[in-house]
Amino acid sequence: MSEDYCTSGAGPKPPATDGPPYAECVVCREPTEYPESYKGITLCPVCEWQEAQRTACSG
Repeated sequence: MSEDYCTSGAGPKPPATDGPPYAECVVCREPTEYPESYKGITLCPVCEWQEAQRTACSG
């Protein structure tokens, strides 16, 4: 088996930015660690953690 069955399939994370302006979290609209210019789904650290918990293996 080449891939663990518990992988979330989230893919690579966007690059972190050095300073403002920050992109808004798509869930709670708080600032994220990612640049405003990043295109795609961005989550703040809290929502990233909650998403990881939600998609983790129950096993």
